[in-house]
Amino acid sequence: MRPSRAALLAAGAALALLLAACGEGGAEGADGTGAAGGSATVAVADSDLGSILVDADGRTLYAFLPDEGGTSTCYDDCAANWPPLTVEGDPVAGDGADAGLLGTTEREDGSVQVTYGGWPLYRYAADMAAGDIAGQGVGDVWFVVSPDGAPVQDAAAAAGDVPGGGYGYGSGKG
Repeated sequence: MRPSRAALLAAGAALALLLAACGEGGAEGADGTGAAGGSATVAVADSDLGSILVDADGRTLYAFLPDEGGTSTCYDDCAANWPPLTVEGDPVAGDGADAGLLGTTEREDGSVQVTYGGWPLYRYAADMAAGDIAGQGVGDVWFVVSPDGAPVQDAAAAAGDVPGGGYGYGSGKG
């Protein structure tokens, strides 16, 4: 019995998503900051979920609920799929961002991660372009961040079901 066309298309889409998530194809620099020179800018942009935080390239920034308390718990496989927004020096408040909510936290590897409202900030590797919000609600622990510094949990349903699962969101250790 031959597989149906729909099954083949679904398998192809799943494979493409898996490859995208595993091979972080983002535009950030090798240091993960998103900008040359080690600076990191956090700004506000409009999205289908309302106003949310983005990096200098317009890529959506997320909070990981287990990070409550300002310390990152996302490492190894988790960090490969959810790259932390890191910085050398001080982060910069871009358009709409509150400089008073910006901060940093040191990661286990010694790198410095940008925080906003006390939440360490991450990108999602499956967000392929500025404005993508595919990470919203993944595993019920990953959420976009509002300009007031709070994870936008009540809008998770607005983004719809995200295919592909959480990619290592569990304990954050890999």
